[in-house]
Amino acid sequence: MSAPQPADRKRKHSSKSIRDLFTTQSKPNAAAPPLSPSSKRTRLDSSTTTAGATATAIAPATATSAPPVMSTANMYHFPSRRADIPGSTEIIDLSSSPDGSAKSSTPAKTGIRRATPNMHAATSGTGPKRMLVKNFRPARKVDPKVFLEQTWGKVEGALDTVFAQGEIDFSLEELYRGVENLCRQGMAGDVCERLVKKCRGYVGGDLRGRVTDMAGRKDVDVLRGCLGAWGVWMEQMKYVDWVFCYLDRSYLLPKQESLHDIAVDLFRTLIFEHPKLNKRIVDGACDLISLDREGKDLDRETFEKTIKMFHEMQVYTRYFEPRMLQLSQEFVAEWADREAEGSLPQYVKAARALMKGEISRVEVFRLDGSTKRDLLTLLEDHLISRKESRLTNEDDFADLLEDNATDDLGLLYTLLERRKLGGKLQPAFMKWIEDTGTAIVFDEKDQDGMVIKLLTLKRQLDTIWKVSFHRHAELGHGLRESFETFMNKTKKSSNTWNTDNSKPGEMIAKYVDMLLRGGAKAIPAQLSGKAEKPVIVDAEEDNEDIMFDEDTEVNNQLDQVLDLFRFVHGKAVFEAFYKKDLARRLLMGRSASADAERSMLSRLKTECGAGFTANLEQMFKDIELSREEGSSYKTIQAERGHNTKSSLDLTVNVLSASAWPTYPTVPVIIPPQIKSSIDKFEAHYKSKHSGRKLDWKHALAHCQVKSKFPRGNKELVVSSFQAIVLLLFNGLKEDEHLDYNYLKEATGLPPPELNRTLQSLACAKLRPLTKHPKSRDISPTDTFTLNASFSDPKYRIKINTVQLKETLAENKATHEQVAADRNYETQAAIVRILKARKTIGHSELVAETIRVTRSRGTLDVQGIKRNIERLIEKEFLEREEGGGYSYIA
Repeated sequence: MSAPQPADRKRKHSSKSIRDLFTTQSKPNAAAPPLSPSSKRTRLDSSTTTAGATATAIAPATATSAPPVMSTANMYHFPSRRADIPGSTEIIDLSSSPDGSAKSSTPAKTGIRRATPNMHAATSGTGPKRMLVKNFRPARKVDPKVFLEQTWGKVEGALDTVFAQGEIDFSLEELYRGVENLCRQGMAGDVCERLVKKCRGYVGGDLRGRVTDMAGRKDVDVLRGCLGAWGVWMEQMKYVDWVFCYLDRSYLLPKQESLHDIAVDLFRTLIFEHPKLNKRIVDGACDLISLDREGKDLDRETFEKTIKMFHEMQVYTRYFEPRMLQLSQEFVAEWADREAEGSLPQYVKAARALMKGEISRVEVFRLDGSTKRDLLTLLEDHLISRKESRLTNEDDFADLLEDNATDDLGLLYTLLERRKLGGKLQPAFMKWIEDTGTAIVFDEKDQDGMVIKLLTLKRQLDTIWKVSFHRHAELGHGLRESFETFMNKTKKSSNTWNTDNSKPGEMIAKYVDMLLRGGAKAIPAQLSGKAEKPVIVDAEEDNEDIMFDEDTEVNNQLDQVLDLFRFVHGKAVFEAFYKKDLARRLLMGRSASADAERSMLSRLKTECGAGFTANLEQMFKDIELSREEGSSYKTIQAERGHNTKSSLDLTVNVLSASAWPTYPTVPVIIPPQIKSSIDKFEAHYKSKHSGRKLDWKHALAHCQVKSKFPRGNKELVVSSFQAIVLLLFNGLKEDEHLDYNYLKEATGLPPPELNRTLQSLACAKLRPLTKHPKSRDISPTDTFTLNASFSDPKYRIKINTVQLKETLAENKATHEQVAADRNYETQAAIVRILKARKTIGHSELVAETIRVTRSRGTLDVQGIKRNIERLIEKEFLEREEGGGYSYIA
């Protein structure tokens, strides 16, 4: 910003072009000689020589005295060397240059042909004469100091006009020539010294005064004053460069200097580094940045010019950058402490915005790369490294996980990862997973929804790990370790019948049973892929494509369940319940898809080995063999003409006792017609397979009964016990009652089983029987009649099959059997270890037992101690001195 000038010193030369400035001449002076040095010489006239003369002499013209003031046009004419010839006052030597320096050591050609000697000249004793050319006027004698003063006077006047920002009324070409001639005469040093002195006086005087006048204002105003002075100085230096261009190239350049460097150095030394101005100029630039940080409008033009000036003066790294980084550090430290008191998501967003704004300013105004590097380091240090404990706070991080704030978690991880601190989230991440998973596993009120909650949690965490945490390896390991930890926690409670069995193993097996019985329809809405991304089915597609989509959905769910299954150490609980449920599905024909059953079996074989699935595969083989056996039996009966008029269609499944679960034998009185068919099949089977015994399990049987009701005929799908009860109502009137005791005696069922059967027929949603009085519980005083108003839109009706529902007694028996088997496995493992080691210490034996039985679900340390005591009682091992054990052979 330049200071205002008086009215009589307005700049009027801006309208002139550089060509005009170089061609403009000052007013002609009559007393001054012509500008061109060649115009001062007089041509030789041919009339001054005599033809036929052997030698010609030209008399010099009358000499005139030199004028007192020499024009710059005479700067090219200097005295030549005199020829030392007697009788001649001044002779020009053509072998020397106009400035008096010899051009060559050999005489130059004069262009005049010498006379050839002849016989007459030789005989007459006379020879050719040397011809000399004399000057017509004598050379001027000029004192170099006088010439320097005269030339500098004109140059200095021009500089005064430029520095005063007046009208350019002089010729730049004339001044340039004058400076060039001074330099050619060896006076470049004097000219440079005078120029620097002149500039120093101007910069340290008038120019600095413009800036110091702003000292009473704000730092930004002082900066603007400095920018104005800098702009004026750079504009004035253009004229200085034009006039002293020859000095710059011939004198300063060989010395590794330049007029521009000198000008910048003068401004930097006298104005920028002035004790009263330096700090305020730099702080003014920093104040512009502070205004931008406060959200106010940044004077972009001023800041851009400031950075450019700092670079040109070479003060950016020494003065501006350290001060800017110092103030930035104070600002960022205070900002971080203030913003960290808010919520974690707000702090993360604000910190990212601050970093983006700071780096954007550096890039927009093209600050040095060192500034960007140091500023970024400063920001990351104060916003991330020093706030690590705030960014990894467990409570705040748990809130984000609880809200499933994927975006906020991603911003947090990205911010921490700038300093490679993303892995610092692992402890808080693992703690939240473990606490949340433990609460789900031990929630006794909602055990049935355990697997659904676990799958939802796993899907949520997988999404966070992939999207928010960018598949960070340490966080992925932490996720799996946390799931493995809480899913293998055991707690003796009523849900596990005071055993150490793993409840997740049981619930996973039941969830798989639900999927394999119900297919895609059984998948919960929150886990279905349709809930996330609807599948649009074209109306023209056939049913096979739709079924393929359902099978794919079921397989995806099985894969997700298998992910949970991998975390479970004790596979024995899962195996026991999965085996019981598979048996029900196979025997009742309730599998939704045979392919899904085979697919799950293949997955289990890959995951747990062939030994784990050997019995399961045998169960499938038994069903296939039973179908072949039943087909063969029917063919034989048809050939013999048996059962041609019988309405009973008997199907028998022959099972291997070792592969299938152990089922209790429930006493029941079989109707004679059914008992006859059973006896015939047993006789056929024994005749074909000698040495085998059939043990009938009527509790697993189911029937399809054709029924006639007043409102229509129906086909009922019921269990064998339900069919036996319904057959007792054949031939009875609608209002005829059968009491509880009669049904008990006629069926021979135990009271608990009879109660379950009657409750499913008279108290469920579909009620072929009517209970009197009406209530949900069965009592010995109740009576039952055929429901005359029974109806349903469907012809084939599935009555609630009691075999498909697990009773509390069965659940308890399964848990107790698993616990007993695990004790036997633990004892067997201890014996194998002692057989191999002979003697072993207590702690080593416990650790080795846990290692070898981990896959089947080991007991806790107290359980292992109890099994060691039992083996000592059975005399398989004995105690040794020092707390060890030895094997008794």
